Amino acid sequence: MKRLAIAVLLGAASFIAHADAVDTLRDFIRDVKTGEADFTQTVTSPDGAKKKTSSGHFEFARPNRFRFSYTKPFVQTIVADGEKVWIYDADLNQASSRKIASALGATPAALLAGGSLDKDFDLAALPSHDGLDWVSATPKAKDSTFKSVQVGFKGKDLAAVDIADAFGQHSLMQFSGFRGGVSLPAETFRYTPPAGADVIEQ
Repeated sequence: MKRLAIAVLLGAASFIAHADAVDTLRDFIRDVKTGEADFTQTVTSPDGAKKKTSSGHFEFARPNRFRFSYTKPFVQTIVADGEKVWIYDADLNQASSRKIASALGATPAALLAGGSLDKDFDLAALPSHDGLDWVSATPKAKDSTFKSVQVGFKGKDLAAVDIADAFGQHSLMQFSGFRGGVSLPAETFRYTPPAGADVIEQ
């Protein structure tokens, strides 16, 4: 009986911890209006055999403004200015843009940039692992390009995002040195294509 009582208490404690992880995501979306961190992104093929790693710096300001500055192994910039999302590939010297409503929708980027959390996603707590508390966000839209995104927190800080797309490919983005509530210049989220770049607007 004593062992059963302990097991019930441990199970209840685990449920509370997991429920708190969902609350942590909601609090993060509601309260953390700006932030920045370095990131490492690892993309794994559906069979797990191939991996590609890239790294850079991430900044965001809600609503709907963010910048991913990839520096390794190639230079690429993704900027959302509140109206458009720009993607610049330095190797191709090509910049493309789309209106933010069609570019984001119920995507992981929208999740981080302050989209309609409970309107666009079904949330569920996951078991903690790798020292992080995890939450699963599954898009409610049936035509989404990804199956789910898992968000990992270390305490209250954003630590990782693991995206599974519709083809079984995984993209794990791990953040380091996260700082929330920082002052970011407005220029951070403005983008002008370099002179001579091929510009494609959709």
